[in-house]
Amino acid sequence: MPKHAVDKELKKLARLDEASSGLTRAIAPPGLAIVFLAAVAVFAATFVASGPLGLYVVVAAFIAGYMALYVGANDVANNMGPAVGGRTLTLMQALIIAAIFEAAGALIAGGDVVGTISKDIVRPAPTMETTRFIIVMMAGFLAAAMWIHLATYLGAPVSTTHSVVGGVLGSAVAASGLDVVNWPTMGAIAASWIISPVMGGVIAAALLWALKRTVLLREDDRVRAGRRYVPAMVGLMAGVFTSYLMLKGLSHVWAPPTWLVLAAGLLAFLAGWIVARPWIRQQSVGMPDERKAVANLFALPLIISTAFLSFAHGANDVANAVGPLAAIVSAAGSGMAAPQDVPLPLWVLMIGAVGISTGLALFGPRVIRTVGQSITRMNASRAFCVALSAAVTVLVASALGLPVSSTHVAVGGVFGVGFLRERLMNKGIPNPAVQPRTRFLKVATLNETPEQAVARMQKRQKRYLVRRRYALAIGAAWVVTVPASALLAATLYGVLSLATVGSL
Repeated sequence: MPKHAVDKELKKLARLDEASSGLTRAIAPPGLAIVFLAAVAVFAATFVASGPLGLYVVVAAFIAGYMALYVGANDVANNMGPAVGGRTLTLMQALIIAAIFEAAGALIAGGDVVGTISKDIVRPAPTMETTRFIIVMMAGFLAAAMWIHLATYLGAPVSTTHSVVGGVLGSAVAASGLDVVNWPTMGAIAASWIISPVMGGVIAAALLWALKRTVLLREDDRVRAGRRYVPAMVGLMAGVFTSYLMLKGLSHVWAPPTWLVLAAGLLAFLAGWIVARPWIRQQSVGMPDERKAVANLFALPLIISTAFLSFAHGANDVANAVGPLAAIVSAAGSGMAAPQDVPLPLWVLMIGAVGISTGLALFGPRVIRTVGQSITRMNASRAFCVALSAAVTVLVASALGLPVSSTHVAVGGVFGVGFLRERLMNKGIPNPAVQPRTRFLKVATLNETPEQAVARMQKRQKRYLVRRRYALAIGAAWVVTVPASALLAATLYGVLSLATVGSL
């Protein structure tokens, strides 16, 4: 066979191999997800008593597993996106860290918010049949899972909290009317939706502004300033994390007084500061006094804060996956719709924890890239500010038992640092629309006409560091999430009611 014919055949084989590899990569995640959901159903069946309500619980566990997959797939972007976008962690490293700490947060400190999701959003009448209540919850979080699935496919970081609240609300209203809604709780949740992104953005921008003023924007001695202030930020993380563990993570076995929590937080701050000082000093030996080099001192603190945020996310957002399931398990066991006390069996939390970790590994990278790379450019110091800001906000909300949207908090932080950088970069640049034309004649180079000088200044004036189209797209997704999931849940409730009409 001639040589050119052999080369042609080899190229065909290479293209065939590449196509088959691409097909395998496309099929593998959905296939593994199906295996996981089947395992969830079998796992749940081992804990559920036989009978018609037991079957409902197994189906609900299957839906909860589906929901957990996409809570992980979508919300992981909020935790890992800045670190990946700042090139501090590879995608694989980020997924491993997130899987460990998401599961730990869900299992250790996921209780209070589950209670809010499962029984406080709606309060059905005492006369509601248990089966009807179960169908309300199933329709609600199945609708939420479907909506988040679609958003993840499109790469949109929507709020999983909004989705599940809208789903439960829509199915409950379809079943019993508007009177079933617990409006005070909904008001508190709605307020947190507004406060969270603002708080996340303001705190992240304030942290970045402080770092720029004290370290990054100094004309000289940036390395020396980094040795002084970076350990203090590490200590701040240690103090907040310790206080949170005492307030939330150990609350099932120990309720420390407030003074002890504050004292422990202060001691942790000092310990973190003392430990970080020699490490930062060692890392900065021989470092050039350049902004980019000094910003890399935040790499390890960013990894720590990312793990911290993943723990917070697992504690807060496990409710989105298993809150309705916890209510269904309780109702099936007690025979009462919306029981006052909703126990949280370990096996229910395990479905949420494992599902979140599995979902972020299988389907998370697309949304990670949106948050970490598409909105604004990140580096280690900016990503650190976003992660620390989001962690503080989410942990405070979780300690208060509010199902606050970690999506809004983290994405708000990303926009906060982006707009701050944009403001600082454009500060002091004259606006050609209001400045005298003669001002631009003075800045024209020898090779520029006055018109070219004006055009150059206009281009500089319009320099944006935040991509507005992503802000509009994300904002639109946030606005439509609640009504979309509510309408879908109401439709699913009607379908499920017809399918189970004999048991209602």
